[in-house]
Amino acid sequence: MGVAVCLLLYSFAVVVIVPALLVRLTRSGAEPWLAIAAWLTAIVSVLASWLAAAGFLVIAVARYWDQPGRLASACFAAVRQVAVGASGPLLQATLFALTAAATGAVAILGWRLSRSLRRARALSHRHAADARIIGHRVAGLDAVVVDAPERVAYSVAGRPDTIVVTSAAFDALDERHLDAVLAHERAHLTGRHHLMLALTRGLAATLPRVGLFTTGAREIARLTEMAADDAAARRHGPHTVLGALLALSAQAPIPSYAAAATGTDVLARAQRLAAPAVAGWRTRLMLGALTVLVVLAPLVIGVHAAIGFAPCNPIGANGQAIAAGKPGACDGAPMVPQRCP
Repeated sequence: MGVAVCLLLYSFAVVVIVPALLVRLTRSGAEPWLAIAAWLTAIVSVLASWLAAAGFLVIAVARYWDQPGRLASACFAAVRQVAVGASGPLLQATLFALTAAATGAVAILGWRLSRSLRRARALSHRHAADARIIGHRVAGLDAVVVDAPERVAYSVAGRPDTIVVTSAAFDALDERHLDAVLAHERAHLTGRHHLMLALTRGLAATLPRVGLFTTGAREIARLTEMAADDAAARRHGPHTVLGALLALSAQAPIPSYAAAATGTDVLARAQRLAAPAVAGWRTRLMLGALTVLVVLAPLVIGVHAAIGFAPCNPIGANGQAIAAGKPGACDGAPMVPQRCP
């Protein structure tokens, strides 16, 4: 029970404190992959903490289901006198309700998230198949050209993955700029950006009031575009990528499950390509330290639980632990809780 509380407090701290820190540290997009790793680490850490907390809660209640007073006296010494004796059935029902609510919330979150991911995957694969049917191939072009008046290029995950370029974009871009756009879209596909976007957008849609998920989805979408810009710029040069970006239409509608060259924060990306930002050592150090801290904190709690949190053995007034199952183990003489499960 104590471990579950620690994990929940940790996740609450991450949800409240970390988003504002990460927005400040990753605003420039100087190190997009390091920034993406920091955001994903925070998000996954909170999800894992919720899941582990629910598991510890279930284990604790199952272990002491027939001794609610013992569990309460060990983990909540302040309410020991209320929890034991005649309050046993009431406390037992309360613990059951708390456990059911925690496990139910985790189960509902998992079901909604998996449904969102399955839906995004199905739509993406269907769109890729439709684009290959209605579009046409151009010799030497690693993309499907679809007739449309908007200047748009985007990639969708499928079998196989597909890059879509509208006829208007194909006509507007010269060979250098078109190659840069295709390099940008290939970076999305090889980096599996679609999986990141599907996960974070699914979480934001499932829990829209949790700022870590909503802000994280928006920031990761922006950072993946910058990472793809960098991949294209390394091959074709930042000014070529900038020219291609400006030549495309930023107002054209893009499928939510697609990664597009003009999908997010075009102005900031254009400014970044024109004058590339360089992350200082302090920013890198703080991002790395924050990521390590977010990873280590729940691990420390888990390891502490594994090696230091034995079953609750109350300690009697004489300082010696009372054996589990022995008469008077959880009632009678004054006791001090030793450890919490």
